[in-house]
Amino acid sequence: MKKRLAMLLAGVMLTGSLLTGCGGDSSASDTNSDAKKEASNSDETGELEGDITFWHSFTQGPRLETIQKAADKFMEENPKVNIKIETFSWNDFYTKWTTGLASGNVPDMSTALVGQVAEMIDSDAIIPLNDLIDDIGRDKFQENALNELTVDGNNYAVPLYSHAMVMWVRKDLLEANNMEVPTTWDELYEDAKALTKDGIYGLSFPCGTTDFQATNFLNFYVKSGGGSLLTDDLKADLTSDLAIDGINYWLKVYEDCSPKDSINYDVLDQATLYYQGKTAFDFNSGFQISGVEANSPDLLQYVDCYPIPTINKGDEQNGITTSNQPMVVWKNSKHPEICEAFIETLYDEDTYVEFLHATPVGMLPAIKGISDTDAYKDNDMIKQFEHAESVIESQIPGGTAIGFEHGPSTQAGILTNQHIIEKMFQDIITNGTDVEEAAQAAEDELNALFEAVQ
Repeated sequence: MKKRLAMLLAGVMLTGSLLTGCGGDSSASDTNSDAKKEASNSDETGELEGDITFWHSFTQGPRLETIQKAADKFMEENPKVNIKIETFSWNDFYTKWTTGLASGNVPDMSTALVGQVAEMIDSDAIIPLNDLIDDIGRDKFQENALNELTVDGNNYAVPLYSHAMVMWVRKDLLEANNMEVPTTWDELYEDAKALTKDGIYGLSFPCGTTDFQATNFLNFYVKSGGGSLLTDDLKADLTSDLAIDGINYWLKVYEDCSPKDSINYDVLDQATLYYQGKTAFDFNSGFQISGVEANSPDLLQYVDCYPIPTINKGDEQNGITTSNQPMVVWKNSKHPEICEAFIETLYDEDTYVEFLHATPVGMLPAIKGISDTDAYKDNDMIKQFEHAESVIESQIPGGTAIGFEHGPSTQAGILTNQHIIEKMFQDIITNGTDVEEAAQAAEDELNALFEAVQ
């Protein structure tokens, strides 16, 4: 265990997860059951009692407020419970839990990114939530949403909401230039290049090393061609013909359609360009809508989304990158029963709809039936962006988290969390390194990290 934790600490530079094969600890479920039993025996009345800490990354006002409201309600109904909420950006959260695991400075429950859940499982840091999912209603969840959070029959996280990456366009710019919505990568490049004028960039390509946006964009291209950034035996695959084509495509976009500062962009930098009306196209989830509303409300009427392009005209597109935003309960928690009880209340219809409405269309229901309710539909933004919501919904079932085409794996987490692909693009752009040479070096570096966690 000391070796695993030492490597996980190096995981801020190396990687986080250190048990073999994403199997976790086979005794985790028993440990969780014992903890629940001990907790319930400590109070003969069955009343919940204890303090828990909840880390989440819903840093925006409306989402933060609805989560706090739900916690306040839970504490009012359970007066012997205290929930302490702390918020961290997604990047800060990764650093916080990987460095905190060795000292036990981790929360009782938290949100996470899907790729991080595999690392948490391998680090024996979280517990299965099979019973919680059964209590909520297993058949209410999309099967693929549960599968990417499941190892050896154990569900280690519960999805709170879902979204998918799609292509966002500015309808007014397309109309003014007599353009149709592009459906292939070549069409997108030609349109983006033509629209790069008059203070507008056609399409920004982000490759900052504090985020995994370049990995995300390369994954769009490779998966649209039926490939993956990982092989079936979980090796990095950046030197296939398809991956090399994708690297060259995004370098071409960077050169001809993108602000040069995007070499250091993270996800917020990238999105802000679209929010402010400075890019014609972008790739993101339904969170684009609230961003445009906050920054350029006069442009909201021109915002819409479509499926991510394909390589060949007429190829079917059923989804590339999806996220079923997980919540986890940490193994060191003294009160997992409180965590699970609180999580379950988040799916109460009134609470759940209010939470989803905090970012309409950005957060789509992770459980079936909610989107059909009158309460959910009674939202002006959802009504206005009915087409966008339908496009995003159509892309959720066919997509996966990056690298999860082969199931949950530590390798997929390393692929996104170590920013090696971003460094590869920066090396090519800044130093003029040959594309195939840079791709081979990045592939070798990733595979060395994969070997370190075997």
